[in-house]
Parts: sequence; C-alpha cells; structure tokens
Amino acid sequence: MGLGKTIQIISLLLIFKQQQMLTKPALIVVPTSLLNNWQRELAKFAPMLNVALYHGQKRSLDQVRVDVWLTSFGLVRRDVDQFETRDWGLLAVDEAQNIKNPFVAQTKAVKKIKANYKIALTGTPVENHLSDYWSILDLLMPGYMMNIGDFRDQIARPIELDRNHQALAYFKKLTEPFIMRRLKTDKSIIDDLPEKIVIDQYCTLTTDQASLYQATVDQMMKVIEGMDDSIERSGMVFKLMTGLKQICNHPNHFLKTFSPQVAASGKSIRLMEILTEIIEDHHQAVIFTQYTQMGDLLVEMIKQTLKFEPLFFHGGLTLKKRAVMVDEFNNHFCPVMILSLKAGGTGLNLTAASHVIHYDLWWNPAVENQATDRAFRIGQTKNVNVHRFISANTFEEKINQMINNKRELADLTVGSGEKWIGELSNRELRELFK
Repeated sequence: MGLGKTIQIISLLLIFKQQQMLTKPALIVVPTSLLNNWQRELAKFAPMLNVALYHGQKRSLDQVRVDVWLTSFGLVRRDVDQFETRDWGLLAVDEAQNIKNPFVAQTKAVKKIKANYKIALTGTPVENHLSDYWSILDLLMPGYMMNIGDFRDQIARPIELDRNHQALAYFKKLTEPFIMRRLKTDKSIIDDLPEKIVIDQYCTLTTDQASLYQATVDQMMKVIEGMDDSIERSGMVFKLMTGLKQICNHPNHFLKTFSPQVAASGKSIRLMEILTEIIEDHHQAVIFTQYTQMGDLLVEMIKQTLKFEPLFFHGGLTLKKRAVMVDEFNNHFCPVMILSLKAGGTGLNLTAASHVIHYDLWWNPAVENQATDRAFRIGQTKNVNVHRFISANTFEEKINQMINNKRELADLTVGSGEKWIGELSNRELRELFK
C-alpha cells in the first residue's frame, strides 16, 4: 500500500539490535516476489544487521550470527519442521492476507512458529470476509477473538449480511487497540503525496467481440438455467464470467489462439492510444492483467504497434530476473511494465510510474487498490492516473456499478469479494447480460 510498513519493521529491528534484544534472530515471512525488495531495503536502511535468505536449492538455517532471516510463505509451508523447532526473537508476516484462510496448510505452518514478538503487516486485512481478519489476529493472539465458529455467528455474519452496527461497534472495540491503520489520504500522515486520479475507460467491443460475447452468453445460460442451486452452478457462473472477461480483453485470449491483432479488441485499441500519449509525454505506465496469456498478447501488440518490447513481470520469473526488471523500470530504461496481478499486485515499489492501467478488473476493490498502490505510495512525486478498462454495455459495466453500490459495506470493514457473483439468480444473471 506504500504506507511505510517495511521501514517501520526495519526501524524496530534496529531498536532491538541497539537494545540487545536480538539475542534470537528475527524471521520475516513474505511472498516470494518481495524477497528481493526486503533484502534491498534492509541493506539500504540497516546495513549493520546481518541478514540471511532462506531460499533456493541449498537453503539452510545453519548460519550463525544472523540477525534477520528472510523467507517465503511457500517455504515455511514446505519446511515447517525447520521453523517450528527454533525459537525466534520476532516474527513479522508481510502481506498477512496470505494467512487469511485458517484451514489451509500455509496458515497452519506460519502459526506453528514460536516467537517472543509477532507482527502482521497488511494493507488489506479483509479481502473477502471478516473471517480473514480473525485468522490474522489468531496468529498474534490465539483465542482473543473467540473461536472461528462463534466469531462468524456473533460478529461476521451480522455485519456482512445485516449491516448490524451494534456488532460492528463491538468488533471495532475488540480490534482497535491492536490495529494501526494509516491512510495516504490523511494529510496528518503525509501532506505532500500527489493526487490519485481514477478514470474509468469505457471501451466498445468490436463487431467480432460482440458476436462472440453474445454467442457465449446464449450457450452458457442455457446450461446454467437448467441447473439447481449448487456448487456446480456457482462454478458454471464463474466459468461464464471468466470467459466473458477474456472475450472483453481480446477474442484470441478466449479462443486461446496467439494472434496479437490490436484491431480485434476495443480494449487493445484504447490501450495503444493511451500508451502513445504516455510515451510522447515521457511518462511511464504499469499495466495489470489477471492472465499471463493476456500479458503475452499485450507484449506482442506493444512490440508491433509502438516498436519496443515492454517488461513483463510474472510468476514464472526467477528472483534475480524480477529484481533486474524492477530496477530497469524504476531507472527509466523502459517506459512500460506489464504485471500479472498475482505476481506483481503487492509489495513492489514502482513509483517511476505515473499511470496505472487495469486492463481487466478484479471484482474486489481491495485487490485492485493493492495493485494501484505499487505506484501511488509514499515516495511518489507525480500525480498518478489510474485507468480502469471497462467494456461498455457488457456485464463488466454492470458489475462495476453493482460493486460501487456495495462500497458502503466495504468501507465499514469488509472488502467485497467475488463469491457473491456465483450466487446471482437466473433472473439477475439475465439482467446482467442484457
């Protein structure tokens, strides 16, 4: 989110070191994509700390005189025996929404780690449900928030389903002493951060897109309307939504044919127009997409139209390549970086960009905001223009409006997840696709 969470932990570690409180090493658990970033920040702001990385084929915790260990969620899950048998001075969990599900192996592994002090860092403690919040607090203070079943019955469901303000007040009373919430828009926190300007870019489907879109709706709705309410029906609704998203992105994204024709998609036509203006103004842009295949298409379309190869940050890159790519972008060697939302949507610092383009929208404001904040963060000196690509007169436009209408609940405590979409009735789905 760009609120200075990393530097606060580094400052705390320096105080611990100064006061001789790091007799046992600290462990910082982060998404794999942020290991390089944490290494660099520690080297820059705390060179006196001895930092070691637990990663790679020859990983080992046998080094001595280490102040801080860095590792990833995946390796904690895989090598949990290595971590739970040691005593740690401090455990810091970055992007703590990665332990939002208390029932999965990754969360259980992190919660097995014993430490004198525990800190959870996240700009989005709730992505889908209030139980996300419960799981994070359960890491810090097991039992404080009652058990998960009672929490859901007494707090989560009354707030999420009924907007019960009494339950909300009780929830805030329980959590406020342990939560430090900072907003970049709060001028008492920072008074020189530039503006964030959000622009909904409505793109018109091409003729071929519109035909494919309608044919897909007609075919899939026949199947969905013949199904009873069930997990299978919800799955089929999501399949339809995913297919239509891909059609709105580019027909060849949906058809799985690698034919990067700009003129085939209203979104790609608008993207090239915007990128041309950005480059002519000597600015830089980051482009987010949920889909690696769409990222590959964007790379080729930009190469063909704008005559340069953009950077593409995705989950298949090694740590070294990710670090080099971020450096190249922030040092102005390339004006455009494409990022897969899952690999690059959190933690990265990309303040060289003054434009953020969401090529396809994730119907969860918390996830979208996290991605935007790769550029709109402390350290940014330019106004940030956020371009949200929406295919006009399609379900994208209607869902965007539905989510805007739901923001009251999101602003109370809860990020609007995507699960509600699968629960729409046949009539509501027909209305959505009209």
